[in-house]
Amino acid sequence: RTLLRLPAHLAPIKAAVIPLKRNHQDLVAKAQTIRSELQSLGLGRIFFENSGNIGKSYRKHDEVGTPFCLTVDFESLETDTVTVRDRDSMSQIRVATPELAAYLATNLSGSTVSK
Repeated sequence: RTLLRLPAHLAPIKAAVIPLKRNHQDLVAKAQTIRSELQSLGLGRIFFENSGNIGKSYRKHDEVGTPFCLTVDFESLETDTVTVRDRDSMSQIRVATPELAAYLATNLSGSTVSK
């Protein structure tokens, strides 16, 4: 596995928001909304990834040093949560959308990842 292990606070792209299916209108719309909201908060560059293959998207962002990938899936539509994948550990947790900005702000500051 190839990855660029930059400290989170130095990464040029702070997070990628990825809809699980690129042709599912509701997933894409939710992902775009999340990306816009996070970008407007000044957390750094938040990238919208819509390539369609979640595995390839994860690998691409590992290679460019993106610390977090935020996956918008069908559960996201029902529970208003997203899956947050950490680049270094590949661990995944669900975070409520209203808490996402605080989660990223904490973990992009250079401190350790909160669980």
